[in-house]
Amino acid sequence: MQSLRMKVVELRNVSFRYAGSERNVISNINLQIEEGESVLITGPSGCGKSTIARIIMGLIPHSYPGELSGEAYVLGMNVFENPVSSIATKCGIVFQNPENQLFTFSVEDDVAFGPENLALPRDEIRRRVDESLKLVGIEHLRYSSPNSLSGGEQQKAAIASILSMHPSVMIFDEPTSMLDPSSSVSLVQSIFKLKESLEKTGKKITLIIIEHRISLLLNHVSRIIIVSDGRIVVDSDPITALYEGFKQGIPINIPPVLQIFFRIKDKCGLENPPKDLKELLTNLKTR
Repeated sequence: MQSLRMKVVELRNVSFRYAGSERNVISNINLQIEEGESVLITGPSGCGKSTIARIIMGLIPHSYPGELSGEAYVLGMNVFENPVSSIATKCGIVFQNPENQLFTFSVEDDVAFGPENLALPRDEIRRRVDESLKLVGIEHLRYSSPNSLSGGEQQKAAIASILSMHPSVMIFDEPTSMLDPSSSVSLVQSIFKLKESLEKTGKKITLIIIEHRISLLLNHVSRIIIVSDGRIVVDSDPITALYEGFKQGIPINIPPVLQIFFRIKDKCGLENPPKDLKELLTNLKTR
């Protein structure tokens, strides 16, 4: 039965080559993402993951010169024909280094920047700032300088600055790359608590997360897309996707317990993937 959910992202046969390069960084990308999905895009370094994010946001072709072909739509908007400013009202991106998008003297000013550029009434801007800071739990940092914040706090400030635009799609490009393991877990939990909180208010938000630390997101996403050599080679539910990636020998960070499970599951007659090594050993003992 065909899904009735709206397609918020659609790429059709998209290929791109950066200016000065002799080869495509992505080739013949076909991708559909529906409203409310939580999708992980992963793959080896340099495989084209971030390029896909830049196309969805319209940064390609408007900010990155190169040779582009195919079609790309976000919430019905033709990415190639609409300016980034229009796309940014519905789709936001949090970059690897949040310092790149925090540029004012206070967290409050950064969060207010987007709504101010929409020329919203002052009361509405204040309401959005208050709402966004509360959703990510940094009300106490309202008047702090972004330069004085920790990496995790800067990420949350960057997320708040996107939330204030009331986006329907949020893209996270390697959000944990600057964080230690504990802060990474905390950030991922915050992202999905945020999605849950927004959905309780009736607002569906689509999450697209580009990340190589698969274990952080495995229990949160409903779909994993694996990119290799500029092409989508796997697109499925998390366990199926990782098993396919394992069989194809794609160098991605499959959690060790799943690597063991994939190696022995047929020989040992195992069916259900374990959550941890203890569960795997228990399953083996009961065979």
